[in-house]
Amino acid sequence: MVTDKTSETFITLIPARLDRLPWSRFHWLIVLALGITWVLDGLEVTLKGAISGVLQEPQVLNFSPTDIGFIASLYVTGAVLGSLVFGYMTDRFGRQRLFFITLAIYLVGVGLTAFSWNLWSFALFRFMTGSGIGGEYAAINSAIDELIPARLRGRIDLIINGSYWLGAAAGGASTIILLDPHILPPNLGWRIGFGLGALIGLIVLCFRRLVPESPRWLLTHGKCDEAERIVSKIEEDVVKQTGRRLNSPPKEYLIIHPQRRFGFGTVLNVMASKYKTRSILGLSLMVSQAFLYNAIFFTYALVLTRFYNVPGGDTGMYLLPFAVGNFLGPLILGHLFDTIGRREMISGTYTVSALLLVLTGYLFTRNDLSGTSQTILWTVIFFFASPAASSAYLTVSEIFPLEIRALAIALFFSIGTGAGGIVAPWLFGVLIESGSRIEVLYGYLIAGALMLTAAVVVVAYGVKAERMSLERVAQPLSSEK
Repeated sequence: MVTDKTSETFITLIPARLDRLPWSRFHWLIVLALGITWVLDGLEVTLKGAISGVLQEPQVLNFSPTDIGFIASLYVTGAVLGSLVFGYMTDRFGRQRLFFITLAIYLVGVGLTAFSWNLWSFALFRFMTGSGIGGEYAAINSAIDELIPARLRGRIDLIINGSYWLGAAAGGASTIILLDPHILPPNLGWRIGFGLGALIGLIVLCFRRLVPESPRWLLTHGKCDEAERIVSKIEEDVVKQTGRRLNSPPKEYLIIHPQRRFGFGTVLNVMASKYKTRSILGLSLMVSQAFLYNAIFFTYALVLTRFYNVPGGDTGMYLLPFAVGNFLGPLILGHLFDTIGRREMISGTYTVSALLLVLTGYLFTRNDLSGTSQTILWTVIFFFASPAASSAYLTVSEIFPLEIRALAIALFFSIGTGAGGIVAPWLFGVLIESGSRIEVLYGYLIAGALMLTAAVVVVAYGVKAERMSLERVAQPLSSEK
């Protein structure tokens, strides 16, 4: 690294050095320390979905389907606001610092949910939980992309986001005990589930302590010496662990003029001018996947209890195969996003998900399905929809400059989730409460149309980012060739 003391200009090979690293224990640390948050999120969100039927019982909290949809929408609202606030802070103060703040807020919200006593207390604590997880989206996806080698970035990003469903599977399985009235009273089991989730989540803080600050972020904030120390330490550890000499890094050096602040105005200007088509791409992916997931997942138990007469305490058993299918999708298909390519795989998974959803909706209206066959079809749909949804976060974190990456993720997450996520749970709650299968079909058709539209946008505006350094996909604002 060469430093021009007068102009504070840095010439660096650090991004190329990070991308050349062989897979090692350091990268496993990143996967565990960052991915475990999604596991815990999946556990408690699935628990919330599974207990929807139990919460409607008079001896518990006596919620209506509309109340359940309202709570889900408020959770998503918290995620939207949290992503904007903490996304801005992540770009300004660093990825590592925000790991602890957002996770602490999230865990406090989960813990307090266990002590909810009425609709408004439950909704408030879910809002707090959502705000923490919204901040996590920005910080974690930024760090993953900036620390994982380019040749593996797609599959690792998808698998980490998909690890949410490991927690979902655990949450679904736990309800077999937590919601069994023969084992625990109906008004106690679900509270224990949220409480244990918060306690287990404290372990994550220990893992996070071991994750370094992003060297790429440090460079753009003028901290080149610290970035050099971190990368040198990583390289030293990788050589010791693997016993392999490192290849010479590609001579893709960067010239950086550090700038420490990039606000919403900068982000909006970059998106509306230089990256207009990329903005359309990110928005369409986020809105469509948010509508699909929040519509189906947050009302999953309601469909089972209302249309298939599945007891509220048994819905966790139906969520378990659904969660497994969602995790297997990114795990099995993830590597294809790095080999076949982003455009082909993203458009393909969005299209298949949409067509299968429409088919399922048609069979649902004909009353041709049982609770089991409905679950099987949902599992197949989300085997493809899960990597599709994860690829939306991968895309928006890759296609914009480093200095505004977290804020860009937050902005697109907020717009997409606000448009597709806040409305969807409430809308489906109303449609389900009507008791009409035809009205529920209308919701499925809206979700399918949004997914197909996004697939068309990907074909038109998709970005070739597979196996390419972040700096080649989107040149840093503080860099010059």
